[in-house]
Amino acid sequence: MARLLVATVPLTGHVNPMVLLVRQLIERGHDVRWYGGARFASTITATGAAFTPMRAAVDWDDRDVERAFPALRGTRGLRRVKAQIREMFIRPMGDQLRDLEALAGEVAPDAIVADAAHLGAAAFAEQHGVPWAGLGISALMIPSRDTAPFGPGFPPAPGRSGRLRNRIMYWLVNRVLFRDVHRAYLHARVAAGLPAGTATYFDVLSPQLFLQPTVPSFEYPRGDLPPQVHFIGPLVPREMPGPDALPPWWGDVADARRRGIPVVLVTQGTLATDPRELIRPTLRALAEERVLVVATTALTVGLGHELPANARVASFVPYQSLLPRVSVMVTNGGYGGVQMALAHGVPLVVAGASEEKPEVAARVAWSGTGRDLRTGRPAPATLRAAVRAVLDDPRYRERAREIADEMARHDAAVEGAALIERLVASRAPVLRDAPPEQPAEERAA
Repeated sequence: MARLLVATVPLTGHVNPMVLLVRQLIERGHDVRWYGGARFASTITATGAAFTPMRAAVDWDDRDVERAFPALRGTRGLRRVKAQIREMFIRPMGDQLRDLEALAGEVAPDAIVADAAHLGAAAFAEQHGVPWAGLGISALMIPSRDTAPFGPGFPPAPGRSGRLRNRIMYWLVNRVLFRDVHRAYLHARVAAGLPAGTATYFDVLSPQLFLQPTVPSFEYPRGDLPPQVHFIGPLVPREMPGPDALPPWWGDVADARRRGIPVVLVTQGTLATDPRELIRPTLRALAEERVLVVATTALTVGLGHELPANARVASFVPYQSLLPRVSVMVTNGGYGGVQMALAHGVPLVVAGASEEKPEVAARVAWSGTGRDLRTGRPAPATLRAAVRAVLDDPRYRERAREIADEMARHDAAVEGAALIERLVASRAPVLRDAPPEQPAEERAA
């Protein structure tokens, strides 16, 4: 049995994938202490892990991040992305490190498992030599000669000209656009007691093990992908919920399927939730179409009076039940939601401009599984045309089903837990296509 320290920043999209991995680790007999946000305490303890709250580090509620981080107010586009990186991920690093050091004094962990944005966990592993497994929570942002810099959503370009484009763009991003962000990261390292080094914020990656919860067909190919990066398939729930979890209008979904009426799901995930960006335009766009629109949003207030006859809305619908009945998903590009849609073979229309969503949208278009509208506030006419195109062209659904078949060959929680066990046993990098290492005591014998 291993003693594992788990760390997540208090964001729903970072916590939910870790839940499935932790459940599997606990089922395999490991002792897990989970350091995270107070809002997620019940979710964390439900896995069987022991919960430890954030103490020195500032906790926050991701339903209102601007309350916790006033610097985000009034920002959009690149300014907002940079402000989010500085305020939510870089500045808390030193306080997270202090919390983890105090916790490690109680736990003496054999390894730390953390979401990819938890810089305190990265600093802890570096400072104390504890094996570190990182878990991806969005599209890979690892720099590569074969990809453009992470952020604007540029797909790969082939050949020498593509690599030249990439070098120029990396220079522009690192030396100009994100220069202040990278400087803030280096200063935070020094303040936390680490050497400044020369790496950028985008270079943070466990040198021992990184779990990417998707399949290669959804991610850009990289000839220089670090060997400790493993694609484990999507971390999405598999168990079906009970009937009490379904909304009262659930029979309308089943009726639409029986009558051959496409069901269109529209969602904005858990962070960028303003319904004026995507929910309302989609409702208007499809009001006269022969479809049933299901809208899921935490902000249902105010939607009732403008709800078209062919639309239904709820703050939550279990995707495990809904997605097998969906023909198209309209989304702002939340990574977890996109992975769930593809795991069910559902093609997508993506309109996302905040956080890392342009990168997710670009991968949807590149993989052939849907349309990227390249805006976070699409016009109803644009949405209507995109949904119609995905419904009418079978190639989108065929490609989504191919990726669903690839995903079905994985059990992400089982694969991830087994790789973490290899890391604990060997205390050495766990590389792709490498045979499992023997535990140190067995090698000595």
